[in-house]
Amino acid sequence: MSGVNYRRRRRALMEALSPSEVALVPAAAEAVRSRDVHHPFRQSSDLTYLCGFPEPEAMAVFAPRRKEGEFVLFCRSRDEKRELWDGPRAGVEGAVSDYGADQAHPLDALDTVMPALLEGRRRVYYPLGLDPDLDRRLMGWVGQVRAKARAGVRAPSEIVALATLLHEQRLIKDAGEIKTMRKAARISAAAHRRVMRLCRPGLWEYEVEAAFVHACAEQGGRFQAYPPIVGGGANACVLHYVSNGERLRDGDLVLIDAGCEYRGYASDITRTFPVNGRFSPAQRELYELVLEAQLAAIAKAVPGNRWNDPHDAAVRTLTKGLARLGILPGGKAAVARHIKEERYKPFYMHRTGHWLGMDVHDVGEYKSDDQWRLLASGMVLTVEPGLYIPASVADSEHAVPEPYRHIGIRIEDDVLITERGNEVLSADAPKSVAEIESLVGTG
Repeated sequence: MSGVNYRRRRRALMEALSPSEVALVPAAAEAVRSRDVHHPFRQSSDLTYLCGFPEPEAMAVFAPRRKEGEFVLFCRSRDEKRELWDGPRAGVEGAVSDYGADQAHPLDALDTVMPALLEGRRRVYYPLGLDPDLDRRLMGWVGQVRAKARAGVRAPSEIVALATLLHEQRLIKDAGEIKTMRKAARISAAAHRRVMRLCRPGLWEYEVEAAFVHACAEQGGRFQAYPPIVGGGANACVLHYVSNGERLRDGDLVLIDAGCEYRGYASDITRTFPVNGRFSPAQRELYELVLEAQLAAIAKAVPGNRWNDPHDAAVRTLTKGLARLGILPGGKAAVARHIKEERYKPFYMHRTGHWLGMDVHDVGEYKSDDQWRLLASGMVLTVEPGLYIPASVADSEHAVPEPYRHIGIRIEDDVLITERGNEVLSADAPKSVAEIESLVGTG
């Protein structure tokens, strides 16, 4: 990625490692789609973060205070025949000249060279469990080093999850990352505006998906950060609905949860609006309740508050509204009891957000020492309350009034924590009733 200070990121990792530790960061594996056809390759976010190396079948080793070089990269050798079919490779020369490695070795030297890199290291940081074959090879390398114990060679005695070091580093975004995430959110917000203008009864959900993906690709967001959700009517009550195979009907709402990936960083935006451009009275009541809950949650997404504060604010607002509308019994007096007993959960069963970054559900712990962690400048999270009233809930003991049945609504924005508060990166995507009704169907 142009302008990324990979050297600074690697230096921060090296400073977190002691001289008796080493970190191994493997490349992502290629995924077979069918027979000899692969899914589009996406590099491991951790490896991308540290050096931007884009190829599969690679391993980065970070060994602080190693005289021969602290950053060692194993990768595929140059191969004219394979490059004719698959495109150019960096090779060991390019690993050094283009990706900043102090040393590079061909991938087929991994079993020969790696044991020497582990000698004298007490702890190995490594993403154990992602690749069983690679896990077994690591155990073999450690075993080779242990075999030299009588010669006074110390072998690693611990293998620790790489997340404990690198993922906390990735949680706080630097200025370059924030700039990229602003761009990703703006591309996706523009795509949401595009599909709002195009929407009309009779379109297939997949046509809306195609329009969204096309709008993102036109602006450089060629790949989506996750499979787009386009759910019309009752389909919006399925949280991870990705079939996108039904027609949009007049009088229904449509929920679109979609965001592009731009230069390795995700956006994640959800908007819900009427297919015909006009909310019914019941749709509007529920929609404005969800929007009120989202705004209350965003107001709590500020430095010094805890991770759970936005969720608690959304739950309070939604529960009060459900009681006011008669969807939960007992009126205002019963709200505290409903929250304590989690009576809102049949209608709002998920959390109000997640970390956002290189991965759509990005890395970083949500708790520290059993306490919800404090929000801090540089963190990016989503804020996405919702209400869902599927048939299974509406027709149960809840006895939901008829106008509210079979409606699903979610409103989601990408929020950067700043020193003085927050910045809604996805603010360009319309979400007020007036904005939506003035836009839908105008294209």
